[in-house]
Amino acid sequence: QVQLVESGGGLVQPGGSLRLSCAASRSIFEIIDMGWYRQVPGNERELVAEITLGGTTNYADSAKGRFTISIDNAKNTVYLQMDNLKPEDKAVYYCHVVAGRGHERRYYWGQGTQVTVST
Repeated sequence: QVQLVESGGGLVQPGGSLRLSCAASRSIFEIIDMGWYRQVPGNERELVAEITLGGTTNYADSAKGRFTISIDNAKNTVYLQMDNLKPEDKAVYYCHVVAGRGHERRYYWGQGTQVTVST
């Protein structure tokens, strides 16, 4: 059962924009946080941005001023608007969801979507 459906990756020129979307299945309940991580070969997965259902956001320094994360609570969907993309933004981007509290905390990952920034 696919629980996180990502879309929006692709190829873009430097300075361009992309918008990533991640829709969480209704089978994931008690969501408290949604976000995006990225990974390049040989490196660890790193946080790009995250947002709580209440709208509190957290960005990596590399994303500040260029990326905007938002959430549609009614649709269980998180978006990442990426502007002024740079070649170093090239990576596989993964949606991440945190649900439940305390000992019932659960973590979910999307399948990943490739973002390539190149001329």
